Amino acid sequence: MEPEHIRFGGGANASLLHPIVAVWMLAAIVLMLTLPRKRAIVPFLLAILTIPFGQVLLLGGMHFTMMRILILTGLVRAVTMKASLSGRWFATRFTRIDQAVVLWTLSAFIVITIQWMNPQMLIAQLGDFIDALGGYLVVRFFIPDGKAVKRTIKVLAAVCVIHAVCMINEQITSVNVFNVLGGVGIPVETTIRDGQLRSSGVMGPLGEGVFAGVLVPLFIWLWKDRKSRLAACGGLLGVTAMLVTTHASTPWMSVGGAILGLGFWALRGHMRIVRWGFGFTLVALHMVMKAPVWHLIARVDITGSSSSYHRYTLVNQTIRHFSDWWLLGYKYYDQWDWDMWDTSNQFVAAALNGGLVTLVLVILIFSFSFGAIGRARKRVKGDRNQEWFLWCLGSTLLACLVSSFGVTFSGHLQMILFALLGCISVTTFEAGRTRGRSVEPLQKATGELAFIAVGSELSLKNIFKPADSEMSNQKTNYETQSIRNYSDL
Repeated sequence: MEPEHIRFGGGANASLLHPIVAVWMLAAIVLMLTLPRKRAIVPFLLAILTIPFGQVLLLGGMHFTMMRILILTGLVRAVTMKASLSGRWFATRFTRIDQAVVLWTLSAFIVITIQWMNPQMLIAQLGDFIDALGGYLVVRFFIPDGKAVKRTIKVLAAVCVIHAVCMINEQITSVNVFNVLGGVGIPVETTIRDGQLRSSGVMGPLGEGVFAGVLVPLFIWLWKDRKSRLAACGGLLGVTAMLVTTHASTPWMSVGGAILGLGFWALRGHMRIVRWGFGFTLVALHMVMKAPVWHLIARVDITGSSSSYHRYTLVNQTIRHFSDWWLLGYKYYDQWDWDMWDTSNQFVAAALNGGLVTLVLVILIFSFSFGAIGRARKRVKGDRNQEWFLWCLGSTLLACLVSSFGVTFSGHLQMILFALLGCISVTTFEAGRTRGRSVEPLQKATGELAFIAVGSELSLKNIFKPADSEMSNQKTNYETQSIRNYSDL
């Protein structure tokens, strides 16, 4: 018997497309197909992050969300450009981060397909597979260089401003503007928990708050550029409004992770000690606590209305039932405990839906990303601007890691994670290339100095050699003449 909370083959039974969304979609598609490659990321992210997920076209029994249509458009643009110009899909090389993401999407799709063995589920998972793998490939294609990375951050700042305005209006009017357009799954009226209005926006309270919280380090970095301070100011004001209006604990934990990462800037040369110290601290706490160390999750309650105990239960039950899910996941996990169907944890969701292999790949995505940032920072050591940007990227990634214990990165949040991974891949690659360019002139200059030194030595030998020979000849002639004179005597 399948879990009651899962039904494949459902969804909207008719197309749902608001006229405003239709016009915005057409404009975004035209811009994605006509703008230069490095600028196409602007309409792509703007459209995806401002259109409710419930806007959908039903074609032949298959659901095409606006996000999926935009991703397919981006794939067409990428394939067309590659075929016509014989160019590279990735402007940078295919990194270990890219490999981990591709394998993660493949593993999740294959495992859950085998787990359910259901034709309707296969169709549904094909759509999710396109959203995941296709979304990442499109983002990587549209972010080819450092200028596109900066442009991406500015677009995210603009999106935060739009969301903040709508969410403040939601606090005043108690009406979610985005759902008026037809956002399935998001209530028209603002939800209330413990007497507090929780603005939902496009992604719901948790999604909007996490989206805002993880971007704080990038907007702080953007402030350093005088030409970008308007975008940075708008982004910071936007995330503040979004965090306040959601009234949720997980978003503030995201901000805490971001600030914690930025705070370690002074210890950037000793992070190995920090990591090992953190690991030993967790082990020591696990040894002395009455409950397991992951029970600390249940004690996190910033707003006074968080469901932190539920987050602890998810982790605890997943660990206790390891034998059930490690091979091909497990579809009856809702029977383990109360509300277990709500897998609001990225690692738990990966484990239960994709098994141990998928869980390991999710962990590797974070591990490879942190490793790439650390190696790149060492390569550009001495360039404070580049080091600081890489550190801000790492702090953003740490905020995503902290958020993964409270939300699942799917839908809109998944695109935010992909944009961050794309920025990390490009920035770390260019950091290594910049280092190579800076070393090359030094090696060339060193070679020239060596050549000059050798040449000078040879010249000196040539200068003094005739003189030495002449003196030697003169000495020989003198000695010969002396012998002759002595013989004469």
